[in-house]
Amino acid sequence: MIPFSELRLKRKASKFALIKIINILINVGLNFTLILKYKFGIEAIFISNLAASAFSFVVLIPTIISNLDFSIDKSYLKKMLFFGITYLPASVASMIVQVVDVPIIRGLTDESTLGIYRANYKLGIFMMLFVSMFHYAWQPFFLTNAKAENAKKIFSKVLSLFLIFASFMWVVLSLFIEDIARFQFLPGRSLIGKDYLVGIHIVPIILLAYIFHGLYINFIAGIYLEEKTKYLPVITGVGALLNIVSNFILVPQIGILGGAISTLLSYIVMAIGIFIVSQRFYKIDYEFDLILKVMFVIVLISTIFYYFTFTSGLTFSIKLILLAIFVILFFVLKIIKPNDIKASIRMLMRK
Repeated sequence: MIPFSELRLKRKASKFALIKIINILINVGLNFTLILKYKFGIEAIFISNLAASAFSFVVLIPTIISNLDFSIDKSYLKKMLFFGITYLPASVASMIVQVVDVPIIRGLTDESTLGIYRANYKLGIFMMLFVSMFHYAWQPFFLTNAKAENAKKIFSKVLSLFLIFASFMWVVLSLFIEDIARFQFLPGRSLIGKDYLVGIHIVPIILLAYIFHGLYINFIAGIYLEEKTKYLPVITGVGALLNIVSNFILVPQIGILGGAISTLLSYIVMAIGIFIVSQRFYKIDYEFDLILKVMFVIVLISTIFYYFTFTSGLTFSIKLILLAIFVILFFVLKIIKPNDIKASIRMLMRK
């Protein structure tokens, strides 16, 4: 992970991406080969992971060697330990937010309900990948641009652009995720089995939770730059506690929908918490009017979406109408301006 971080910090995106892609190809390829051809069992997963990780390590050895330094700066070590040790409980709390719903839902319902929940939860992977890609790019970006004269203005614009792109992904995936999940990429093979589609209504909530996780990642820049990681355990701890409590309250009342809402509430609280602390030490004038407008459109579309989902049903025509409403509102509320699109097209043409 450390040499990968070095590649990100030095903006060697091509090398980073190439190694990661080959790693995935080795992993997936070995799984198919060991399981289908050589009839291995579950051990194939571990062997494939080991081989892929070994490849990444070997090709990163030159990067490791070029950065080796056997001297120890005690003052710098002390600063690193304080930064890292305070970050550790925050990471544990974040992990709790991601996994604690599973044992709770299993305990309050049954294995069948949990299976439906997890199958549909995993459909949030599209937004999760987008947020993960943003995270990979964002961290080295704000670290290397923090001292730029207009750094805070740039960071504000990055948040706005992230939210606009993420909201478009959210509306398209939310409206058409059932159609995507039903699509058979091989005969009889789809993303999830048709028996699991009864829980598809939780997906928009999971997707929205990942958007708030992206906001959390964006807001964390101030915490990193001002080295205030001591606040992270409290913020993530509150999010984890809220997740546990709300799951126990909501799941018995509304089933798997309660699990999805609990996840969303946790990420909302964590994003707000990190925003408040970050603004205290590293104030950025975000485009709050744009943020509120985007959230208003998301809430409006969500309300109409769930009204039809739980009443007369959500037909393909209604989905298209909701998508059109979403796009129209983005222009009417001036979240996106025609001049911005024209400027972007001109820039792409020049490129």
